[in-house]
Amino acid sequence: MSISVLNPPAYCILNDHHHHQLQKFNASPLPPISVCKCRIRSVRPVTAVMVADETSSSLDSSPISTSTFPLFQPSLPPEPTPATQLEPADPDFYKIGYVRSMRAYGIEFREGPDGFGVYASKDIEALRRARVIMEIPLELMLTISQKLPWMFFPDIIPVGHPIFDIINSTNPETDWDLRMACLLLYAFDCKGNFWQLYGDFLPGPDECTSFLLATEEDLLELQDKELASTLREQQRRALEFWEKNWHSAVPLKVKRLAPEPERFMWALSIAQSRCIDKQIRIGALVQDSNMLVPYADMLNHSFEPNCFFHWRFKDRMLEVMINAGKKIKKGDEMTVDYMDGKMNNLFMQRYGFSSPVNPWDVIQFSGNARVHLDSFLSVFNISGLPEDYYHNSKLSYDDDRFVDGAVIAAARTTPTWSDGDIPPIPSLERKAVKELQEECQQMLAGFSTTVDQDQKILESIPEATRTHEAAIKYRLHRKLFIEKVIQALDIYQERILF
Repeated sequence: MSISVLNPPAYCILNDHHHHQLQKFNASPLPPISVCKCRIRSVRPVTAVMVADETSSSLDSSPISTSTFPLFQPSLPPEPTPATQLEPADPDFYKIGYVRSMRAYGIEFREGPDGFGVYASKDIEALRRARVIMEIPLELMLTISQKLPWMFFPDIIPVGHPIFDIINSTNPETDWDLRMACLLLYAFDCKGNFWQLYGDFLPGPDECTSFLLATEEDLLELQDKELASTLREQQRRALEFWEKNWHSAVPLKVKRLAPEPERFMWALSIAQSRCIDKQIRIGALVQDSNMLVPYADMLNHSFEPNCFFHWRFKDRMLEVMINAGKKIKKGDEMTVDYMDGKMNNLFMQRYGFSSPVNPWDVIQFSGNARVHLDSFLSVFNISGLPEDYYHNSKLSYDDDRFVDGAVIAAARTTPTWSDGDIPPIPSLERKAVKELQEECQQMLAGFSTTVDQDQKILESIPEATRTHEAAIKYRLHRKLFIEKVIQALDIYQERILF
């Protein structure tokens, strides 16, 4: 899951609790996407695109300077907490995996206010081939096949156990997360199972950012009726499933797995935010599977990741590998891309976090105004096809700081025109820019709060729940993106017309 778009500044790395996912919302859950746990250094979730063989290296880029336009000088966000200021993981966290053949090379797990992260413990020079930093054997994972008949690796559910009947009652096409939640709950109750120990290091209900655990007040804070409606439907679906299968007449061996709906909601949020969608090969069997992979689920999200996943079928292991050509410094965070090509609302549905520099976010313009495509791209040194846009830093000034993921998104979402070799007419371009900016201003006016008000609210509620904080940040990031588009249009007309 990794299309290299742009090298965002270090502060753009997302963290999940769960650090650690331009379409209409569906009431059914998002299909599993090869991804792993998620955390946004202010919010956290889980998942990462699985790539069987990836050798592409990301382009280095340094954002565009706005020194010529002092009105648009962006204020720099606070730097992320250095790895040295985070607490090392409990030794038992390593021990329970190492005695079961999990291995890590040149990395360390650290824990901060937003949960776990994976950091380089030494400098790693760029090589022409990918290198392994983590190996997790199949025996530690929880795995279910994506299609009937349901197959489990390892097969921990005994024949005749009623939890299998519950799993078998799910919709094969849409209910992958319900099946994984059931398997996870059973693993917690299975004597001697690794997940009984590993579960101590998973985020608790009060630490998760999943909106399955959100209150109605949290949903209203989103200021997005469509997203709030989708999240309510997700909550209703989970509650109905629990009521159907955990009624008073259910056997005790099932009842004790989730005696309260909150317990099932939590397990479902862990399954959604940490599940990996991966094709694995075991002997002669090739199987598309949904997987919960311990330790790998501690990797956080970035739109410019430095790692990817690879299945080593000979040893039945999942490998976490550093992208070829990627140089890593000691203390750098190791990241993966949870979902490629997805808007912030989809990240919120699955992981409970958003980003102001998501290169795939979209604004739905309704007017007829258009700007010249090639001219817009050339102003910001954006190269590639629309699905592969990236900032060409070699054409930029040394101190360029303006171009980031939001500008890449603006290049995709801003209405444009292109007609062969016909050049843009300055007066028409100026008129189009004005109309597009006015429409953006109308979108901002539609929110009940401003950017400044949202920032003050975040500063005034340091003890807010994670879902409440994530909801406010979502609407804030949406407004920041719209403002970025306005600024980009201003810079465009200044640079292209004069």
